Amino acid sequence: MIDAYEDPGTPDCRGGWWYLWWLVRRQPGRAVAGATLASVWMVLMAVAPYLLSKAVDEGLEPRDTAALAGWTAALFLVGAFNAWVSVMRHRTMTRLRMDANFRTVKVVVGHTVRLGAALQRRIGAGEVVTIGVGDVHTISNSLTVIGPGVGSIVVYVVVAGLLLSTSPLLAAVVLLGMPVVAVLVGPLMARLQGTEGEYRERQGVLTARIGDLAGGLRVLNGLGGKGLFADAFRRDSQRLRAQGYRVGSVTSWMQALGVGLPTVFLAVVTWLAARLAARGDLTVGELVSVYGYVAVLVGPVAFLVDMGYQLSRGVVAARRVVRLLRLEPVPDTGAAEAPAGPAVLYDPASGVRVVPGRLTALVGARPADTAAIVDRLGRYAPSDVTWGSVRLDEVPLARVRARILVADHEADLFAGSLREVVAGRREPSDAAVGRAVRAAAAEDVVQGLPEGLGSPVAAQGRSLSGGQRQRVRLVRALLADPEVLLAVEPTSALDAHTEATVAGRLRAARADRTTVVTSTSPLVLDHADTVMYLVDGKVAASGPHRVLRETEAGYRALVARDAEGVEETEEAQETNGAEETEDPDSLGHPLDTGESRRGEDDPSDAEEAVR
Repeated sequence: MIDAYEDPGTPDCRGGWWYLWWLVRRQPGRAVAGATLASVWMVLMAVAPYLLSKAVDEGLEPRDTAALAGWTAALFLVGAFNAWVSVMRHRTMTRLRMDANFRTVKVVVGHTVRLGAALQRRIGAGEVVTIGVGDVHTISNSLTVIGPGVGSIVVYVVVAGLLLSTSPLLAAVVLLGMPVVAVLVGPLMARLQGTEGEYRERQGVLTARIGDLAGGLRVLNGLGGKGLFADAFRRDSQRLRAQGYRVGSVTSWMQALGVGLPTVFLAVVTWLAARLAARGDLTVGELVSVYGYVAVLVGPVAFLVDMGYQLSRGVVAARRVVRLLRLEPVPDTGAAEAPAGPAVLYDPASGVRVVPGRLTALVGARPADTAAIVDRLGRYAPSDVTWGSVRLDEVPLARVRARILVADHEADLFAGSLREVVAGRREPSDAAVGRAVRAAAAEDVVQGLPEGLGSPVAAQGRSLSGGQRQRVRLVRALLADPEVLLAVEPTSALDAHTEATVAGRLRAARADRTTVVTSTSPLVLDHADTVMYLVDGKVAASGPHRVLRETEAGYRALVARDAEGVEETEEAQETNGAEETEDPDSLGHPLDTGESRRGEDDPSDAEEAVR
């Protein structure tokens, strides 16, 4: 089987069938050995009725003890040898299956790593999970039918040849049986591929919903939206279940035909053979052998039906893998020199111009518009963005990543201590970590953990609340200290007080550095040097927040919605006496939206919190 460090090779991504054929070609010796052993195994099963007929005609009927003993011994030896062949066949096909499994896993994982941060922009998380959990297993299982499938065809031809010497009529019936099976099963195979494909698509969508629900349960509960999300999930589950019933209906018919057709086939040939024996055209031994031949064929015919079923499912799964493998990362063909120092980032598609050393805010009614601009500025999507006097896509990607950082509000958090989560591969000083923690207003996160920065954090920060995770991500971005920081909705899960604190501290921490944030919160926009108001993805106006609020009616209406939310929160705070709000599902962590508490972040406590 493939070694853990072995190159899996370059997959054939022309289609599902091509991918399966590539997996077979990657281990030709094992595939040929499996087909050969399966053929020998099935042919020897067909030889057994022939030996039995000889024992009857030449030993039992004429009462020849020596002949009977000889044919019986031959039958025993053939059976014992065939048992060994069966064991070897099973081992070979198991190795074939495991190699295909591991090879596909390596190919998929390697490709997702190459896609990097572009992966989540090109394909849903549920799709990747479905491929890793279900499709890889389906593909590997589909290859195990190759050996028995080839053996079934071989033994079918062999049995037809043996019957030809016994009765041309029976041989003709046997040879015509396979086309009848193909005619009956073929349409079901095509239908299975369609229903199975749709089922897998729905399953991927639902898996993504499960991930969203698990990741945002506390926030949903705090906002009172858990019931609404649960109702939508229930409807999607019911649709998936209905589609699963349709897949099961087709599958049950294929499996029923796999059992029923061989049985009907056996009955027809046995009836014909009995008629021929009654007329004296067949001897008793030949009648026994014909029955044995047809009984042996029950297995191969069932194998062929099962092969069609497994390959149909394998092709559907392989198409999904191929669709993932066809995704290409942003090409890195740049050879131009990056600007020697801070330079203007300009996106012609939107008109956004990011001036070095300033805090720029992008405001749009549709978050997708601002996110798309950030993707172009960060070179996660094809664009005509320029960096100084050079096109951004002409600069080597490694140099772009070293100086321009996109901080997504849903970026992954790996498991480890809090210090490892925010530091990554770097080894920052305690003072640097302290400054980043304070700038992100995350002192309470450190204080709330039993071992502070040394406390373990679960994968994706699931042991933290939504607002705490967002601030930890911001700490990580600030600690990286990039020349250009592009932050997507960095305060969307924070309450008004914490959001204002973060906005003020972020401006101070990134003084003389280039920072771009996307937000519609007036608390953030009021700290920006320049606000760019976007309409349909293009800059409609730019300037300070207070000026745009007075001169742009669309901008005023957009940010007023957040302003009303801030005022309502502050009024509720005053009414409740600034009491702490705690989510019953937050495991003791306060929830930002609200997660953070009013008045919880005292700047004077920053150094104490880090210590």
